[in-house]
Order: sequence, then C-alpha cells, then structure tokens
Amino acid sequence: MLVNPHIGHLYSLVIADIFARYRRILEPKRPVIFLAGTDEHGLKIQKAAQAKGLPPAEFCDMLSSRFKRLAEKAQVSNTVFMRTTLPEHHNAVESVWNALMEKGLIYTATYSGWYSITDECFYTEAQIIEDPIKGTISRETRSVVEQHTEVNYMFRLSAFRESLVAHYSNQVHIFPPQHTASILQTLERNPLEDLSISRPSSRLSWGIPVPGDPEQTIYVWFDALLVYLSGIGYPWNGGKGLMEGWPVDLQIIGKDILRFHAVYLPAILLALDLPLQGRLMAHAHWTVDQQKMSKSVGNVADPFEAMEAFGVDVVRFYLSRVGGRFRDDTDWSSTQLEKHDHEIQAQLGNLLMRITSQKIAIRANGAPPLSLLSIHNELQTHSPQSPIYALLDAIKALPPAMHGMMDALELGEVLDRIMDVLRVANKAINDVRPWHKDTSTADVFACRVASLEALRVVGICLQPFVPGVAGRLLDALAVSVDERTWAAVDEEALMERWARPASVAEFKEAVRLFPATKKPIAPA
Repeated sequence: MLVNPHIGHLYSLVIADIFARYRRILEPKRPVIFLAGTDEHGLKIQKAAQAKGLPPAEFCDMLSSRFKRLAEKAQVSNTVFMRTTLPEHHNAVESVWNALMEKGLIYTATYSGWYSITDECFYTEAQIIEDPIKGTISRETRSVVEQHTEVNYMFRLSAFRESLVAHYSNQVHIFPPQHTASILQTLERNPLEDLSISRPSSRLSWGIPVPGDPEQTIYVWFDALLVYLSGIGYPWNGGKGLMEGWPVDLQIIGKDILRFHAVYLPAILLALDLPLQGRLMAHAHWTVDQQKMSKSVGNVADPFEAMEAFGVDVVRFYLSRVGGRFRDDTDWSSTQLEKHDHEIQAQLGNLLMRITSQKIAIRANGAPPLSLLSIHNELQTHSPQSPIYALLDAIKALPPAMHGMMDALELGEVLDRIMDVLRVANKAINDVRPWHKDTSTADVFACRVASLEALRVVGICLQPFVPGVAGRLLDALAVSVDERTWAAVDEEALMERWARPASVAEFKEAVRLFPATKKPIAPA
C-alpha cells in the first residue's frame, strides 16, 4: 500500500465497480456483495509509520481514510470496506490459523530464502535473477531481495500442487487467458515448496501475532489474503457464509500479485474445504512513458487531481475504455484523457442537445405518431440504405453484444460498441437534417424518436461505466428508476416497446451531462 493512492489503485476500484453495477442492473433482485479495503500490516507500514513518527495504528487510520475517500470520490459502490487492522479480520485470521494447525498443515522449520521488503515475501532460487545494477532481484517484480534465514511457521503448500494443477487444467479460471497457462506451466514444471507464513516478532511487530506464540507474527500476505473471507463474516456458523458471498464470482487484482491469488489463496481455501474463486482477473498496469509509476521517479499520476480536472465520469470512461482490454500495460496520458473527454462529450452530450432542440420537437409533433417497429419495417422494405434504419439496427444489436462482452470481461470492446452506436446516431442526424425546412415531417419524426431511443438504450448500457452521466441522461429522458435495468433493453422488452406509438415528449432545457473542466493537469 502506498501513502498516496495512484491511478492504478483507482483503476482496480473502477473496474470492480463496473462489474458490480452491471450485475445489479442485470439481476436487480440478486444482492451484490462488493468488497474493497486496505491491507495495513507488514514491515513496509511499520517502517513508514516510524519515519513519520506515528504509531502504526494512527498511521494506518490516515492511510485507510485516503483510500476510502478515493473510492467515495470515484462513486465506487462497494458494500464492504474491510481493513486488516479491524478486530473482525483479526478473528478470521486466527480462526483460519487454528483450523490449519488442527489439520497438521502448519509446522515450524528453519527457513532460508530470498526476502523482498518491497514485496513483503520470500522468493525461491527459481524466482530470482541477477541485475547488473540492483544486484539480486525478483524475476517477477524486479524488487531487490536479500538472503534471510529464520525459524518460521510453514504452510504445507506442497500438499495442494496436484489439486491446483487439476483445477487450472479443467477450465480457464484466470483472465486474460494467458495467465492461466502461465500458472499451470509453473505448477507443472516446478516443485511447489511449502510457504513461510510467519516472521520473528523481533523483525516484524506490526501484524497479527501467531496464536499461542507471541514471538512470531503472521506473514503479511497470509493475513491479507484472508480479507476476502473476513469481509463477508468468516468464520461462519454452519453454511450460512456460503450464501453470503462465497465463492466469489470475480476477483480483480493487478498482475503483479497473481501468484498470491492464483496459488496461495486457492491452496488455503482447499485446506479449509472451501470452494475456490469463480474467476480471477489479473489486469495489466498503468505506466508513464512505458515505465511503472514510482514515487522516486516522480511519475505517479494523482487520481484526485484527474477527477477534479475532468470530472469523475470522464476519468472512469478513460480508464475503462483504454485500460479495458487488460492484457498489456497502458500509458497514462493527460493528452489522451482530454481526447477521450472531447470524444464522449461530442458524441453523447451533443447528440442529446441536438435532438432535443425545440425546433426539431415542434417539427416532429406535426407527423403521425408511428411506432419504431413500423418505421424500421418500412425502411427495411423501401429504404434499407437509410441512416435511420442503420441506427435502429445498431440500437437493437447493442444490448446482446454488450451482454456477451461483459460475460467475456471485455470492457474496452463494450465501450467501443457503445461509441459506435452514438456515431451512427450523430451521422443519422447529419444526413437527415431534421432542422431543415425541406426535410419531411415524417423523416423528422423518425430521426427524433430513433435518436431518443438510442440515447435511452445507451444510457442504460452506460450506467456501470459512467453512473453520474448516465443518471443525468436517463433523468432528462424521463426514464423511471425501475425502467433502468437490463430487462428494459433485452430483445423482448425492446420489441414490445417498439411496437407502441413512439413518444416525442418535451425535455428540460439545458441539461448538462458533463461538468466543466475546473483546471488543467500537468501533462504525463
């Protein structure tokens, strides 16, 4: 955890929020548990608190409040915010430890390995390399490691190698898919060594003491991984907890901590006789000039500054549009952020402003109130090249396409598809020219109601991504709250709506979807 959240932290929160919000509109009667939180133990925190001259608990309160404020500012809809310093988490960790001890899966041993203070974990010989400048480093994270020998408690991780191989051989559980292949290859080619899960309290005091042995502190990653259980009330009485959010449908992490979530956590779950996670998304990182963001380098992008300058929704749109493919690291760029700000304002904001103008409304009211279905069928028969026909087809195709892409976790493709629909809608207005006196009232009516329908469907589809903008858009269109779920845009509902005479209702003047930019941000 860093003292100040950077754009990568916001990215993880926003991506998780998009899937949570989508699930709520897809299945509004099914409760969605969305866990966020802060990992607050470990040597890094202990040393950072000492450097600030603060007690670790006070330092963690300050840290956690910043991350919580980040989530609130970004309109992240988490239902739980769990801190690893809370008593509920402490109790869960002790419960897991005692359960594993009773099963003979924890033992003491002298452990020698390469320890990274930055990563707060040990690495094996196969996981390190020599760097001509840094010396011995982690192959995965490039962090400096040092040789340590300690008497620690060990978890029999090796006992779960075959079960993990079978799990990852059966199905692609990690997205992007190449990570499943990588984890499987590691498990098949290398022995799975038992895991050190404690450190001497003389070296690490800021953490949860080993039950019954105050001379040892529970290893920070073993502690932190259990937040997924403590956040939903573990230990459970009977099977109640399994109905309260476990197994989780989707976990979202950065690719640098994949091993902990794809190997260590599943092994602990297997040891506890609990089902494994549904799917694990290991997203790529945001960089600056192809370099990882670093406080020492001075290239850390401030998420609060970006949201203040461009608004929450534009930053969310940029993160999910550009970063929504997850496979490769993406460069953060204030220039690109501004470009995406202009794009969504031009395609969405201007479309609403143009089609709801008083002049077009008056002309549309002079036409017979036809249904969208009759307009579609008439154009299909007599004018299949019509831009209005192309728009209606694009609207109809959007919800099923988005549903498939969301299931495939392809957020970037979803937003590409939504923006394509908006471009088709704007082109239809340009081609039809509903404001022009020579355009027939029938064409004006068709253009207006098709454009309004595009805005309604797009507004519902955009809710997970840009909740503020989508909410204001749907308010302007007088779409009631109970008509903002996925059921309102599925094929059956769409055809039923399109069979009714279309409405050309009046709208409030000067609906502003996007806030004005408050200040420029330094170029990255």
